Amino acid sequence: MFNLLVRAGGWGERRDEVSVGRIYITAEQEPLLKPGGVLNLTILKSIPAIFAEETNHDDPNQVARVGQISDAQFIGQSVAIEYRYDPNVPPIPQADLVALAPALGIHIPRRGFGPFEHSHWAVKGTDLFRVLMTEWRRPVRKPSVFQLDDHQHVDSDLLSAMMPFSGFNSVWEAIQRATEANGMRWDRADNRWDHSAIIQDVVALIDQAAIVVCDCSGKNANVFYEMGIAHSLGKEVIIITQNAADIPFDIAHLRHIRYLPNGEGIEQLERDLTTRIRNIRER
Repeated sequence: MFNLLVRAGGWGERRDEVSVGRIYITAEQEPLLKPGGVLNLTILKSIPAIFAEETNHDDPNQVARVGQISDAQFIGQSVAIEYRYDPNVPPIPQADLVALAPALGIHIPRRGFGPFEHSHWAVKGTDLFRVLMTEWRRPVRKPSVFQLDDHQHVDSDLLSAMMPFSGFNSVWEAIQRATEANGMRWDRADNRWDHSAIIQDVVALIDQAAIVVCDCSGKNANVFYEMGIAHSLGKEVIIITQNAADIPFDIAHLRHIRYLPNGEGIEQLERDLTTRIRNIRER
């Protein structure tokens, strides 16, 4: 979770006040964040925050800051807060913040006032730092074996599969069905020819996908290499295998889906994948 605080005129350096009437807690959040009708300031202080200014279309240099509320106290009909900005997170240009809104769980309506056009304090259920790491600027994206775009562009509806090709058609079809059941699109590197080097197509697909399924069956070296790339790029990786012994010691602690390569096993794999993908998307 994270706090989203938007304020007309921007934020100061340490202290400000927010009207209680401008703090929006949804019905689903009330048991945790507003039990008995009283804001739980302790929990609100424990989660990170984005401090944004109301959108000013005449100011192309508007930025938001990521930080933490260090203290919060009720003062009449307001909450007085003290806060600090995270020195490890650079200012986020307003245009970048708007572009990140879907990934951050911030709804921008087609009409009317958007969330960055009126002052308020809301709580979003997304992992703020994960989104910033995977979908915003990363200071170091300069590997020597392949190329990465300077700015990562993740398609939240794309799932990619890293797996052996020969003899795995039924597994691939199960992955496709589970993906489509969750309203997502699927792709695999052998469907692409955008670059002269195969590895570049593979890496570009991993970089773009929101979820990566890796089949460790048979200890395929390519799959392990691709899984390492997916992990380093902060992807949601779903590991599947026909044999738990095919999963190396270094990643044996990670949960995986085991399946049998027969009719019933493939059907069960499809059900397990459908559930796992749905859980990731809901989270």
